[in-house]
Amino acid sequence: MDSTNLPDDLVQTQHDWNATYDALATTRPRDTTALRRRLLLLSVRLWWHPYWKTAPSVPAARTELRQLARTRGLAGGVRMRG
Repeated sequence: MDSTNLPDDLVQTQHDWNATYDALATTRPRDTTALRRRLLLLSVRLWWHPYWKTAPSVPAARTELRQLARTRGLAGGVRMRG
């Protein structure tokens, strides 16, 4: 799958999801309630993103999205934005 087809906001959301998940997976995470709420919000955004209606192969695109979000090297940690 060509990763250039994935919208930047979708890749950023996946990156934010990964960072939030990693923050929750630490030994003693701070503010677990906020992190869990953030993870839920990001999960909903990922699942219902309009891109999935146009993707030729959704399972392949989801796999590509996860790989791209891990390897793109996006800066920043967990951002607590709406």
